Amino acid sequence: MTQHEHHGDHHNHGSLKSYVIGFILSIVLTIIPLVLVMNSMLSKTATVITIMVMAILQFVVQLFFFMHIREGEKPRYNVQTLVLGLVIVFTIIAGSIWIMTFNKY
Repeated sequence: MTQHEHHGDHHNHGSLKSYVIGFILSIVLTIIPLVLVMNSMLSKTATVITIMVMAILQFVVQLFFFMHIREGEKPRYNVQTLVLGLVIVFTIIAGSIWIMTFNKY
């Protein structure tokens, strides 16, 4: 008996197709910023913005294709928890940056 049979788990862990799609998207989203930085194709600001956008997209791909945020018994709670976590992280980062800008006076 496998470990899943002992606990009565019947969670769907995704298909091979979704893992392959997620893997390919992750590779593409990693290669794009690498090529931009290695070849100096954009200005510094545009490169930083592109890297940030690719990182956010990479985060979304990881959540949907590997962390299965839409699956489970109550996927709505997973999304609500994620949104709350992102709000807290954004508040901490923005607050830290705001405090550091006034620290130089």
